[in-house]
Amino acid sequence: MATHLLQDYPELSHFSREDLEDLLNDPAYFQAVFHSLDRVKDLYRSQAELGLANETIAQNNVAHQDSLYKLRAETQAAFDEAKALEKRWKVLEKEQKEVYQRFTSQFLLMRLKHATTDQDDTTEAMANSFVQQQPPPPSSREDGSGTSTPRGNTSVDDFIRQFKEARKTYHKRAMWADKWTKGEVIWRED
Repeated sequence: MATHLLQDYPELSHFSREDLEDLLNDPAYFQAVFHSLDRVKDLYRSQAELGLANETIAQNNVAHQDSLYKLRAETQAAFDEAKALEKRWKVLEKEQKEVYQRFTSQFLLMRLKHATTDQDDTTEAMANSFVQQQPPPPSSREDGSGTSTPRGNTSVDDFIRQFKEARKTYHKRAMWADKWTKGEVIWRED
């Protein structure tokens, strides 16, 4: 065992057996001998160099601390703005979809059919009113000719002119609705 110890620690080879026993029994003596060993000195020197290197790295990190905090705050602000814009995008996209919905071909065809029905009802009311010599029912709709529906007693010529214009609008709408339903109307998406 002593030979094995001396092989591992050749620095102890010049110690006598009594010195080795004193070394084991006296902690102060052990510390003095231990710290005089070349391996231990090298270890402490390496530890000191690593400590200095760590201190240099820490000082470098501290020097960059303010700029890193500023960069982190800017990054957080940019991220928050991006999230807010993403939420705004979703709202705008929904609004756009609702607006575009009013311009789809199905919706426009439905509006055309409703307008055609309304125009037919308006002209029927005009005719009934004229026949009965009564003013037509109040209506805020235009007949499509640029003049409002006739009110009160009217001459035959005025009635025919107004009725003819209103029916022309009705037949144009009916014709377009029919063509559209048959697929003869093509809407460009650009």
